[in-house]
Amino acid sequence: MTYELVIFDNDGTLVDSETTAHTVLSGYLTELGYPTTLEESFRDFLGNAGRNVHEVVARRFGGALPEDFTVRCHARVFAAFERGVDAAPGAADLLASLEARQLPYCLASSSDHAWIDRTLDVSGLRRRLPASLVFSAEDMAGVGKPAPDLFLHAAKAMRVQPERCLVVEDSPNGVLAARAAGMDVLGYTALMPAERLTAAGATALIGHLRQVLDHV
Repeated sequence: MTYELVIFDNDGTLVDSETTAHTVLSGYLTELGYPTTLEESFRDFLGNAGRNVHEVVARRFGGALPEDFTVRCHARVFAAFERGVDAAPGAADLLASLEARQLPYCLASSSDHAWIDRTLDVSGLRRRLPASLVFSAEDMAGVGKPAPDLFLHAAKAMRVQPERCLVVEDSPNGVLAARAAGMDVLGYTALMPAERLTAAGATALIGHLRQVLDHV
C-alpha cells in the first residue's frame, strides 16, 4: 500500500502526557469519593473522551460528578503539564523524517483544542504541528473515537482518500475508529497491551515511533 497521509493520535502517541493526566485524574476522582488507582484510570479512560468519566463513575459507583468536573480536572492537568510534558521518544525525529520524504501528516485527537494546544506547546512539537494540521473531536460537535467521524474529517480536510491513510494509535478506541473509517492502523504499544490493540483490529504493532517509517 502506498500511503498519502499519516494521521497521529496525540496523547500517549506523539506526546508523553498520559501518565501525568491519569495521575491527576485518578487522584481527583479519589478525592471526590470515587477511589481510582492509576492502573484503573488507564484501563477505563485511556483513549476515551472526557465524558466517559461521568459514565464510568455512574456505572461503577452509582454516583455523579460535579457539573464543573471536566473544567476543574483540565485545570489541574494543565498545571501539571506546566511542570513538564515531553514529546514521545522519537516523535520529533519521525515528523522530521516524514517531512523529508514529503509524506503529509496530521494529528487527530478526541481531546479538545485547548488540551491539544497545551501539550503541543509544552512538549515542543508545536512547530511541526500548526493549527492547520490539528483536528479535534471538538470540530465534530464532541463526537470522538471510536466513531470514525474524526478520522474521516481529517482525511477530507487533508484531501486524501481514507484508504490511503495510515493511522498511528495507542488505544483500542482509536484503532476501532481508524478501522471503521477504512484506514490501516499501527497499534503503538508504549502503554497499551499489544493484545488489546490487536483485538481492536490493528493492522500491525509498533513498540517505538521510529518503526512507523518501516510501514510508509
